[in-house]
Amino acid sequence: MNKEQDTLRNNEDGATSIEYALIASLIAGVIGLTVSAIGGTVLNMFTIAAAMFP
Repeated sequence: MNKEQDTLRNNEDGATSIEYALIASLIAGVIGLTVSAIGGTVLNMFTIAAAMFP
């Protein structure tokens, strides 16, 4: 029984998966904030460009 407990205690696969999930969610959040911050500027640029054409 001790060998099985040691195996479970030393298994870090779950912790690694959680770390990758946290990193992925952080990256997604940064991308979302960047798109929302830049989105208005890009929309204004396209609006100005569209107004140049009759």
